[in-house]
Amino acid sequence: MFDTKEIKQAFETFGKEVIQEARSNLTRKDKNVSKELYNGLNYEFEGYKNGFRFVINMPEYGMYQDLGVKGSESTYAKTKTAQSKSKTTFSYKNKMPPSGNLDRWVIRRGLGDTRDESGRFISRKSIVFAIRKSIFQKGIEASEWFTRAFELKYKRLTPKIEDALAISMEKLLDFTIKENFK
Repeated sequence: MFDTKEIKQAFETFGKEVIQEARSNLTRKDKNVSKELYNGLNYEFEGYKNGFRFVINMPEYGMYQDLGVKGSESTYAKTKTAQSKSKTTFSYKNKMPPSGNLDRWVIRRGLGDTRDESGRFISRKSIVFAIRKSIFQKGIEASEWFTRAFELKYKRLTPKIEDALAISMEKLLDFTIKENFK
């Protein structure tokens, strides 16, 4: 029988700390416009007889914001560096990003009432198209809002897990000895 009480406690502390740090990074890096990503962060821990499962969840686009996306024509230097650390690489090849979310982003950022150099009004549809085209060509710069939080807190997790496993092993040995030497 595998005792996950201490391990669960270590991972729950880890999950809370990672999410707190990641949320701080989102706010600090001005990536928290809709609060959807901020509020969409959570973790799950499930203990089983012979092990456990721990997962940190976020909306899909959170990974694009974290690792960046290569553009069809060029890529930000920081995105190249971030993606070389990870095995996942995202890139635009032949399809621009969808306009729906960008339209809402433009409204939240207050870019809907923009004028050009000569004072003419630029429609929100034109602004959204220009942003989509720019993202498609240049990509999205990596912010590493989650990666940095995870790596920082992971360094502290290892000793906690080792301690939790040691306690679990002691309990298992005590239980085995008591059951076998009655």
